[in-house]
Amino acid sequence: MEAQDPDGLNMIVAGPWAHGTWHSPGSDVGYVKFGKESGTDFMRDIEAPFFAHWLHGKGTKPAFEARMFQSGSWEWKSYAKWPAPGATMTNLYLQADGTLSFTAPADTGQCREYVSDPANPVPFRERPISRTYPSQEWRWWEAADQRFVDHRPDVLSYTSAPLDADLTVTGEVAAKLMASTSGTDSDFVVKLIDVLPDDYEPVRPGTLGEYPRTLNGYQFPIAMEVRRGRYLQSFEKATPLTPNQVVAWEVPLRSHDHVFKKGHRIMVQIQSSWFPMLDRNPQKFVPNIYKAAPEDFVKATQRVCGGSLVALPVIR
Repeated sequence: MEAQDPDGLNMIVAGPWAHGTWHSPGSDVGYVKFGKESGTDFMRDIEAPFFAHWLHGKGTKPAFEARMFQSGSWEWKSYAKWPAPGATMTNLYLQADGTLSFTAPADTGQCREYVSDPANPVPFRERPISRTYPSQEWRWWEAADQRFVDHRPDVLSYTSAPLDADLTVTGEVAAKLMASTSGTDSDFVVKLIDVLPDDYEPVRPGTLGEYPRTLNGYQFPIAMEVRRGRYLQSFEKATPLTPNQVVAWEVPLRSHDHVFKKGHRIMVQIQSSWFPMLDRNPQKFVPNIYKAAPEDFVKATQRVCGGSLVALPVIR
């Protein structure tokens, strides 16, 4: 929009809300409570002055281009430009031993692998999945604890050591996987996760049996996205993949403003299905997935190799 905005009126406000919840106090993201009424702040400090200026000619024009309720720190931030200037793109590498490190691996030929089975896809929410209404749990699925898939054999998890200082990530996040599949079509899903410490909060009396019992060890997703292999070469024309050939998969993870706090760990999860949020890939190339026959749905061995990384815009 900025390219078509000669008067410089382009602006954005982003908060920790599900659809419509900015007009409520807004003091949580699903199970994650941060104790500040972000929705009230928005209505009082941002929305009301905006309409007062533009509809009634009162007050000053908003001076920011972006106003973000920064997750992790749970503080409002104002930016004169977006993406915010001053970030240093920093590569976080997926290591063959399942760790994450800012140091590139010495041997990029090492890989980890898993078998993706369309008959047993990775769910996008914990099973049994509750009804959309009246539970309302679905509206917070993008903030749900990812431990429900962490130990599946068809999900690769990479985890950093506890951070020795806060790490602020502000701007465009992107992943690059050096990966292959034994099939002729495939998907790769990348999740960037903030793992809360095991002593994040004291155990509350009387919580045994509730979900989650505490937020200790909670795997809080920050960014999640999929890249479809059939469109790896072109978004206009679907083409098959070459089996077992390691190629670069660029996975944009969009803009974020998040602080990984000291003592937290960073996690990256990789999987090849995300059902039913994403339709199942047969993993055998067909011209149209929606017309795939039952025999087109086959298991595939997925490999994620050295050189895979997540690029973080780090503010120091």
